[in-house]
Amino acid sequence: MLGLVLLYVGAVLFVNGIWLLGRINAREVAIMNVFTGLVGLVVAIFAISQQDLDSIQLAGYVLLFAFTYLWVAYNQYIDAEGSGLGWYCLFVAITAVPVSIITLSDTGGDTFLVWLGLSWAAWAVLWFLYFLLLALKRPIQQFAAYVTIAVGVGTAWLPGFLVLNDYI
Repeated sequence: MLGLVLLYVGAVLFVNGIWLLGRINAREVAIMNVFTGLVGLVVAIFAISQQDLDSIQLAGYVLLFAFTYLWVAYNQYIDAEGSGLGWYCLFVAITAVPVSIITLSDTGGDTFLVWLGLSWAAWAVLWFLYFLLLALKRPIQQFAAYVTIAVGVGTAWLPGFLVLNDYI
């Protein structure tokens, strides 16, 4: 399931980055956000059905991002200015920081866990940029776009592709 979620998160972050650069219409991008949000929702429901703490924790973390993509799609479709989403992104960023710290403090030398902990740190930074852009209206759209693309490729698309093809 991890490879599947990461592949589509990578795709949606890449496409959203291109959208932030003004090269794609918002309503065109909305469908990718809906699809990725629904993929995350389905994976979270499946994880919850496993009824163990690790699976429920996974579901909670996946839903943080799935909800973001669904909210982005909604905002893109109705042409909302996004300040509410920006404040939600602050919540996600604050949540991602301790997840990163906890993951990195307990890797046991496992390179996958190191990658995961660093990815959580990157996601915390990215979602904080969304907070600055959307809630505080800082003029960082182009910077946020390039960071979105880089984080999407480095933490999601490439690892998702590698997991799906059994390289990790």
